[in-house]
Amino acid sequence: MKGVILAGGTGSRLGPVTQATSKQLLQVYDKPMIYYPFSVLQLAGIHDILLITTPADRPAYERLFGDGSALGMTISYAEQDRPRGIADAFRLGAAHIGDEPVALILGDNIFHGPRFPTILADAIKNLDGCTLFGYPVADPERYGVGEADETGRLVSLEEKPARPRSNRAITGLYLYDSEVVSIAARQRPSARGELEITDVNRAYLDRGRATLVDLGRGYAWLDTGTPDAMAEAAKYVQIIENRQGVRIACIEEIALRMGFIDAAACHRLGAAMSGSDYGRYVMQIAEAAGAPALA
Repeated sequence: MKGVILAGGTGSRLGPVTQATSKQLLQVYDKPMIYYPFSVLQLAGIHDILLITTPADRPAYERLFGDGSALGMTISYAEQDRPRGIADAFRLGAAHIGDEPVALILGDNIFHGPRFPTILADAIKNLDGCTLFGYPVADPERYGVGEADETGRLVSLEEKPARPRSNRAITGLYLYDSEVVSIAARQRPSARGELEITDVNRAYLDRGRATLVDLGRGYAWLDTGTPDAMAEAAKYVQIIENRQGVRIACIEEIALRMGFIDAAACHRLGAAMSGSDYGRYVMQIAEAAGAPALA
């Protein structure tokens, strides 16, 4: 399975700082926002990721991730010159996806939960067309909303409905088979000139090949698109990390745990950031896995 992260857009709701930097590079507690969706793809076992961003921001992401080899991965880049809708990721990523299934995640979404990697693995194993992830919200009229039958098969999909048929908001994580590239290519742009992800999802719904996985009690889904949402996400991460002594979305640790890199490589990544608590944590994880400590 290939991975795609959509990290474009202007981030206007987080201005003025986003006039100078990409929204997805802003700090959410102890790491860049982009680490959170990146870690989701890692947990799904995905080695090969396409990161879509703006022409102006691409150099910053290349400095942050390089070609991915330090993490035992392959990372490539594509540019979206202006917001063209979520489904534009399949136009830009067509060559990257090829004839493989793909996981698409938005660069400002945070997912966390004790069994989340297991849920991901099951969803990928059982992928039949399209799999969406639903999360219960108090105000579903603000979101795309999905309704599923008792088997998890999606039966309805509404965009910001006045009278929602369920309280399951469609999150920014999507799994598709390889047909998604051709399905997206057949969609017509909206009045705003954007390719809407809901139209792609409805195409799968119409074929009876769309599933909704319910992320219920015990899971967190955070959208960091506003200053308040950023602050709430940072507080959530701070509380979990400080109380449990672990780091959420530590991409170096996940690369080690997933077998992408060995302990020595993980230790080198931590040592390059040894002036921070984050870097020292990575070094400690690597040492516990067998890497020699620095003299």
